Amino acid sequence: MHDGTDPHITPNEDRPKRPKGIYMVPNMITLAALFGGFYSVVMAMNGRYDLATVGIFVAMVLDSLDGRVARLTNTQSAFGEQMDSLSDMVSFGAAPALIAYEWTLRDLGRWGWIAAFVYCACAALRLARFNVNTAVVDKRYFQGLPSPAAAALVAGFIWLMTELAIPPQDVTWAMFAITLYTGLTMVTNVPFYSFKDLSLKKSVPFAAIVLVALAIAVINIHPPTVLFALFVVYGLSGYAIYFWRKAKGRPTSVISTSTDEPDERGLHD
Repeated sequence: MHDGTDPHITPNEDRPKRPKGIYMVPNMITLAALFGGFYSVVMAMNGRYDLATVGIFVAMVLDSLDGRVARLTNTQSAFGEQMDSLSDMVSFGAAPALIAYEWTLRDLGRWGWIAAFVYCACAALRLARFNVNTAVVDKRYFQGLPSPAAAALVAGFIWLMTELAIPPQDVTWAMFAITLYTGLTMVTNVPFYSFKDLSLKKSVPFAAIVLVALAIAVINIHPPTVLFALFVVYGLSGYAIYFWRKAKGRPTSVISTSTDEPDERGLHD
């Protein structure tokens, strides 16, 4: 007797597939980081460059959390990875370029918007390259200056000059140089330490906690100066690693020299 069902279809295939949802917590953090970048642009348009730079740094903190939260809660997804990449483009690509232009680069006319565009374009190229090179890059290093650090150099300089009450027109060419340097360094093959091999789950000596407390105390002496100095050191560290490796005869690139395009995994830092 035939019951009207197809014997070639399994019970699981009979049931309609439920649409796949979106994980709330990590994507809400990513949206908050995106808001930080958008807020920065709005504040720059209103002439509040102090608040504009704060928005960039808040976006940096949130950007460092969304991926870790996703891994800790086992809520990683391809949607979240793409969302994170797009958020980074706004917060660390478009926003710093627009803030720098509004702050003082507009005084240089054509050269000002060219510098801002070079930074923005290099941020986009850097993020796209990261997405397709994830599988072939040494996880201990970033290939080129990471976009959050580049944004921190641009925003940190504006924050420091604002705190010191230095007129923007007095440092226009310095802003021009920093914008070009950070933009072009993002698309180099220079290796920058990623800190990804440091695990928060491992035990550390008591002295490490003391050093963290000292670091917090030093930053509180004058946050704009100390933080900008730290990012300057990091922004130059990649070239130090590059020339040190070159002097030792070691490979200077953190990626395969093959010209074949690697698998596109859509992953992002």
